[in-house]
Amino acid sequence: MKRFFTTIKNIFSIEDLRIRILNTIGFLIIFRLGSYIVLPGVDAVILEQTGGTQGGIFDLLNTFLGGSFSRASIFALGIMPYISASIVVQLLTVAVPHFTKLQKEGESGRKRLNQFTRILTIIITAAQSYGYIRATIPNEAVVNPGLFFTLSSIVILIAGTMFCMWLGERITDKGIGNGISMLIMIGIVSRFPVAIYQEIDTKGMNGMLLFILEVLALFFVVVGVIALTQATRRIPVQYAKQVVGNKLYGGKRDFIPLKLNSAGVMPIIFAQALMFIPPLVAQIWQDSDIGTYVGSTFADFTSWQYNLLFATLILIFTFFYTAITVPSNDIADNLKRNGGFIPGIKPGKETAEFIDSILSKITLPGAIFLAAVAILPAFAVKAGITQNFAQFYGGTSLLILVGVVLDTLQQIESYLLMRHYEGMMKSGRVKGRSQFAAA
Repeated sequence: MKRFFTTIKNIFSIEDLRIRILNTIGFLIIFRLGSYIVLPGVDAVILEQTGGTQGGIFDLLNTFLGGSFSRASIFALGIMPYISASIVVQLLTVAVPHFTKLQKEGESGRKRLNQFTRILTIIITAAQSYGYIRATIPNEAVVNPGLFFTLSSIVILIAGTMFCMWLGERITDKGIGNGISMLIMIGIVSRFPVAIYQEIDTKGMNGMLLFILEVLALFFVVVGVIALTQATRRIPVQYAKQVVGNKLYGGKRDFIPLKLNSAGVMPIIFAQALMFIPPLVAQIWQDSDIGTYVGSTFADFTSWQYNLLFATLILIFTFFYTAITVPSNDIADNLKRNGGFIPGIKPGKETAEFIDSILSKITLPGAIFLAAVAILPAFAVKAGITQNFAQFYGGTSLLILVGVVLDTLQQIESYLLMRHYEGMMKSGRVKGRSQFAAA
């Protein structure tokens, strides 16, 4: 306990770190306050009486947004449209030569890609806003329903999403952790006490033993997720100061740490953002048979169609994001330039192919485990756990929480070690996603 308080004291004794933590808290408070500002023209009392969200995936989205979705807040869509736009742009950088070229142009190319992402975010938000208004806001909760209310609400929701995006960028630049992930995490955390209370209230005193067993099972799931996040495969590397013939002189030995889940939590966020689109868009054609089928099927996160598509997207995005975050060609080139090589493997192209093969072998089981944990809430609901608590029983919520917390701790750990303070973890450095880049 003494060591814990000493670490906290060390954290706040570093001025830059202290300012970043306070900035992060301030931005998150602004985000939470905005989630309680209801759209103009909506009667919040009547909206609450009529039910707001329609259950299923809408409740899951409401969890990510900290309740702003059900309250018809100006932040009702949060940063989900921005994430969807980012997915599209990242796919374009792989599939379209023009965007690939922009990505390689350095800072100027990134600025143009960011500008395109923002424009695409506005377009996606406009489409989702219309579906949201039709899906979740009943006419009796609107003071003056009509075209003006619809158009003004769409404009306000677009502005709310862009402001959330700006908050996320400010947290990344001026605060601690990834801003977008932090906004999602704070929404999830704000709903956790309510979920626990509802679960205890449903079980009653007679069901306390069952609740304790559920919490223990949740603990083991958390341990498994942390183990997945931290697991690595180390590839030995030999560095040479001088090579004469086939002999090595003055060399040193090191390792390249390849993580079982190099993509971290991003595949989950990407896949989940896409899963929110079908039920929202289906509301536009809710009077048609196709709209009814898509809306009912993909609004229910316990349906097999939803979970099959969700798991497939996670597998795809895990491999896709791993390829982006761990560029084997760049690693091979860096090793070659620095006089390093993997024993038994020729430098250059063969080294890149070897790293690719290792990544493929370790990423597949990691992606399967990630997908399995992500669809656990569906099985938890079938087992009798309340829907709100089931969303934390594995699933996207838990994976995001663990991933964001570990990444944030890793950044704090880096600040402490740079200032020669003892780290937060007794066993050594906290391993976040960014550790590979440092290696």
